[in-house]
Amino acid sequence: MKKLFILITFLLAFTTFIAHAHVDENSSIDSLKQKLQLTTNDTLKGAIYTQIAAEYLKFDRQPNRNLKAYYQTEAIHYSLLALHNYSYYEDTTGMRGSFDDLARVYVAQRKFSEAKWFTLQSNKISRQVKDIPNIISSLVKLSAIKMELKEYKMAMRDLNEALKWSTANKLPALEAVVQQNYAYLYNRLKDYDKGDAAEKRATEIAQQMQRDETKPVIITFDNTTVKDKKPVVSKKKKALVATKKPAKVIPVKKLASL
Repeated sequence: MKKLFILITFLLAFTTFIAHAHVDENSSIDSLKQKLQLTTNDTLKGAIYTQIAAEYLKFDRQPNRNLKAYYQTEAIHYSLLALHNYSYYEDTTGMRGSFDDLARVYVAQRKFSEAKWFTLQSNKISRQVKDIPNIISSLVKLSAIKMELKEYKMAMRDLNEALKWSTANKLPALEAVVQQNYAYLYNRLKDYDKGDAAEKRATEIAQQMQRDETKPVIITFDNTTVKDKKPVVSKKKKALVATKKPAKVIPVKKLASL
C-alpha cells in the first residue's frame, strides 16, 4: 500500500511538472506573438518569427501525439515566415538558420526528401560565406538523411568531404562527429570491422581533446603562454626571469574566462 501511495504521488508530481512546463511555453509563445503584433519595423520581424519557431521546435517535450504534431506544424509555419523575411532582406545567416530548423522538423516527421532539400540549401549558403564548421555540420546532416533514404554511396561521399574539411582545418571535435557517423554508416552496410574502427577513432579523438583541456598552461613573465615546454628566453633576459616569482600554472578552462 505504501509503495502504491509513493507511485501515485510520483505520477501526480510528474503530471504537474509537465502541465506547468506547458503553461510556461504557452506564456512565452503568447508574449512573442504579442511582441510581433507591436513590431512595425519589418526588418525586426524575422528574428521574432525565429524565436516563435524555436518555442514550437520543442515538440519533443509535448505529452501527446496530437500536440506534438501541432507544434511541428507551427514550427514549419513560423520558420517559413522567418525564411521569407530573411530572404527579402538578404540575411543569409537568418536564412541558413531557417533552413536548418525546417530540416529538423521534416527529419522528425520522417519526410527525408524535404529535409534533404532544406539541408542542401543550408550547405549552399555555408559554402558561399566559407563557413567551414557549418559546411562540415551540414554535410554530416546530409549523410544522415541519405542513410535514411538508403543513398549510401552519396552518404559516404558527404562524410569523405566532411572529413577532409575537418582534418585540413584542425577541427577535432567535428572530426570526431564525422568518425561517429562513419561508424553508423559502416554498421548499416554490415561492415562491422570498419564500423568498430571508426568508433575507436572517434573515441581516441575525444580522449585526446579531453587530455588537451586538462594540460596546464605556463604563463611567462611577458604574458605569453607555453604548453609542454619551457619558454625560450634570451641570455640577456635570464637574470630578469630569475628575479621573478615562479611561473604560475593554471588550467586551460580558467584562461578561457580571462
